[in-house]
Amino acid sequence: MDTTEFDDIRSYYDEELAQIFDELIADPTFRRVAAGAFPEIPFELLEKKMRSCKTKRDFQRAFSYPFVWKTASNSTGGVTLDHSALEDTKAYTYISNHRDIVLDSGFLSVLLMDIGKDTVEIAIGDNLLIYPWIKKLVRINKSFIVQRALTMRQMLESSARMSRYIHHTVTLKNQSVWIAQREGRAKDANDRTQESVLKMLAMGGEGDVIDRLTEINIVPLALSYEYDPCDFLKAKEFQLKRDVEDYKKTVQDDLKNMETGLMGYKGRVHLQVAPCLNSELAKLDRSLPKTELYKQIAACIDTNIHRNYRMYPCNYIAHDLLEGNTVFASQYSKEEKEHFERYLQGQLDKIDLPCKDLPYLYGKLLLMYANPLKNQQQAYVIS
Repeated sequence: MDTTEFDDIRSYYDEELAQIFDELIADPTFRRVAAGAFPEIPFELLEKKMRSCKTKRDFQRAFSYPFVWKTASNSTGGVTLDHSALEDTKAYTYISNHRDIVLDSGFLSVLLMDIGKDTVEIAIGDNLLIYPWIKKLVRINKSFIVQRALTMRQMLESSARMSRYIHHTVTLKNQSVWIAQREGRAKDANDRTQESVLKMLAMGGEGDVIDRLTEINIVPLALSYEYDPCDFLKAKEFQLKRDVEDYKKTVQDDLKNMETGLMGYKGRVHLQVAPCLNSELAKLDRSLPKTELYKQIAACIDTNIHRNYRMYPCNYIAHDLLEGNTVFASQYSKEEKEHFERYLQGQLDKIDLPCKDLPYLYGKLLLMYANPLKNQQQAYVIS
């Protein structure tokens, strides 16, 4: 199989790393960022350690693993994974809800390492690869590039190539992949799988839609963050989109979201793996129109994610505050409610808008924390 078609988007081959390390080490911006990430280590030692890494796995063990756990130690109340639904050694395509630009896949990879499994290849949009050093760094770290801002024809070609790459990675390289269930994060935490993601995944492989999706072993993954440090930025974006015609986020907005998501406090974080979807795919009626099939598959993924959320007191409190009742009062204490209300006020205070619509912004913040509970309740109603 000719894999050169993937050269623009794939993660680096191990034999390419020495050259990429040379380029990164010569980049002044990368040097500053690396010094900031590992302030206790002189850059000369970081350089020596980089050059000693002969494989992507070496690099992840030496740099990515300690960086992610350091970030978790500084900004979470603990990160856990339940992977018990998968017991074999197959490669999978993890499809998850999307909370943090960097850490969703980062937490998954380090937690997999902790249970003796390989890390995942990560789908990342090129809109986030703002500087050349970022693009190089993520490709060292087993990321492949999702190309955005293309014409319709280019988008179709790019999607087909990415699909072939994912099928190649899972089936031939026996390497698991992580991809978000939608383009961008769900700003209101109402997590829904975009059918366009499934259509892209079914462009590669052989057979009908069911065969092609079965081939890549789809696994729904539920990510539950107690707090979203970007919640105030998302609320601000909601008001800007409401008030400013044709509002678009800037590159600086993306950078601020990435930095806030990395460094801000996230509370407890849990990753819950659902069973592989193949047995559920096998039950679907293959004769259905493709549009209906994609709709049913997306709903199946959503139900698995919603049922596997982990709820925290803030989810129950937000639901009750939003609905103006005390239906879930047994799930939290008076102190927890007061703490969450102080937290919300603090987040509202961070929003720097000239005409802050406080009731609107407050409602949006509550919705972000109530929606996972709403979705979980609905998922358990579905038979």
